[in-house]
Amino acid sequence: MKISKALKKRIEKAVSEKIDVIPYDPIWTKRFEKEKEFLLRKFPNVVKRVEHFGSTAVPNLASKSIVDMLIEVTSHRDVIQQIIPVLTSLGYDYFYRPEFDKPPMYDWFIKRDSKGNRTHHLHMVSKNSKLWGRLLFRDYLRDHPNVAAEYGNLKADLSKKLPNDREAYTKAKTDFVMSIMGKTKKN
Repeated sequence: MKISKALKKRIEKAVSEKIDVIPYDPIWTKRFEKEKEFLLRKFPNVVKRVEHFGSTAVPNLASKSIVDMLIEVTSHRDVIQQIIPVLTSLGYDYFYRPEFDKPPMYDWFIKRDSKGNRTHHLHMVSKNSKLWGRLLFRDYLRDHPNVAAEYGNLKADLSKKLPNDREAYTKAKTDFVMSIMGKTKKN
């Protein structure tokens, strides 16, 4: 698939933005709830389920100050027709991206504050998406605060080593994440 120069530039910008891991902030839960309410109210016929996942969903876990939201939608076509026009008009960045570095693809949005800092990542997927498995990781960290603290330390270290390489940062966490996912499947 050939991508345009403009899209390539947008992707390069998005993956090179600074990574700042900070201590847990309870405001993240409030930001999640506010965005969830907005999405359910604005798109009641398309948005079916909304979950807070990722590190900001785990109490006391250091994280990037970006609320990850896993959102079940009726279809990609409905996202194209009803959600993309509205959210992009409000300043959200939109990307059609692969689930795990390869197809299937899904709809992904970045919401930013007035200073241009990321505040939310909206992962819009079907009810059958493999991304729902990420809730197992979230729940394991919630149930095992010592493991969550270890993960937070890893992320803080990686953010210092790889401050402007989001792809390398994510890849460097993979072994840790996969070891936890292996434990969730045994339970």
